[in-house]
Amino acid sequence: MEFKRSHMCGELREENIGEEVVLMGWVAKKRNLGSLVFIDLRDKTGITQIVTREDDKENYKIAKDVAGEYVLEVKGEVRERESKNPEIPTGNIEIIASKINILDKAKTPPIYIKEDDDVSENLKLKYRYLDMRKQSVQKNLKLRSDIVRCMREYMYDNGFTEVETPFLTKPTPEGARDYLVPSRVNQGKFYALPQSP
Repeated sequence: MEFKRSHMCGELREENIGEEVVLMGWVAKKRNLGSLVFIDLRDKTGITQIVTREDDKENYKIAKDVAGEYVLEVKGEVRERESKNPEIPTGNIEIIASKINILDKAKTPPIYIKEDDDVSENLKLKYRYLDMRKQSVQKNLKLRSDIVRCMREYMYDNGFTEVETPFLTKPTPEGARDYLVPSRVNQGKFYALPQSP
């Protein structure tokens, strides 16, 4: 990384117009209009549109070559968008890129990172690391994290001590999806039952 991130993708608004910012995130979408390339850069907070022009040869070439789920670092100036997008909170602004760095390349993902992907539950579970990038899943993870933090803070404020009890089990070598089942023969003992394919 060449720069330090200044903002998250979903934070910028019209009051940031004129500021130089550094964003980092995944390429959600790219549109090549010939003399202009638009990139929707996504992180856990939202999406910001990045713009590169043909006269900026270095950044234009990089922008043309990026694909979905590439990880980018973008430095640029916040400008007011000509065609605003009321569908997203950052829809009134865009970033005119002065420097684009590819932090990591990605192959074409097996599932789309969008809400209306119409993907089977089995594929979503198989590629959970991709499914977790969706805005709805991010929102649920954040909500759960906030609830647990609130509970912990209440307990700490009232003098409780958190003690973690380890699970002392010996799983079978078949795989990670094991279920703990109580033993009827040996009371108080458990065994790990692997999920059948």
